[in-house]
Amino acid sequence: MVTLALGLVLFLGAHSVRVFAEPWRAATVAAVGERRWKAVFSLVSLAGLVLIVVGFGLFRQSPVVLWPPPPVWTRHLAALFTLAAFVLVAAAYVPGNGIRARLHHPMVLGVQAWALGHLMANNTLADVMLFGGFLGWSVLDLRSARQRDRVAHTAWPPGRGSRTVLAVVIGVLAWSVFAFWLHLRLIGVAPLGVI
Repeated sequence: MVTLALGLVLFLGAHSVRVFAEPWRAATVAAVGERRWKAVFSLVSLAGLVLIVVGFGLFRQSPVVLWPPPPVWTRHLAALFTLAAFVLVAAAYVPGNGIRARLHHPMVLGVQAWALGHLMANNTLADVMLFGGFLGWSVLDLRSARQRDRVAHTAWPPGRGSRTVLAVVIGVLAWSVFAFWLHLRLIGVAPLGVI
């Protein structure tokens, strides 16, 4: 449990600097330079991610069950939420798409969809820590990002249909590979009961 908790603190803490300490972040970037800031941020994030993966794996070996297993349909609902998450994450990286133009922060919304779907379909303390942690962080981060947009009067250019279709196709393809192949191999669970 300690390894998972420490990983969450490092990873989500690094990603929360803009939420809770934007003036400090700006001053630090100005003092040390963007490249050095990104290097330290990346190292802390990577260390946190490694601890999360190791800690979650250790925790799953002796799970602390919090409530009875959720019904099977929650796995399918989680798969739909995760499909949406993959499309939203793809939309964060495909320039000029309508999803980003409309939602502005699709990456954070994708994290919310992924975390919420997994919380509904799982029942252990490790699940609550991992997915609940990411869900809580994403809610705060989205609120902070929207406040920064309002202050900066951020204007979002309209998206093009072809770029939106591209984002959706990339998201669906990535989700398909992960749901039907990688999830079982990396996490040990077939999310749709398909082997």
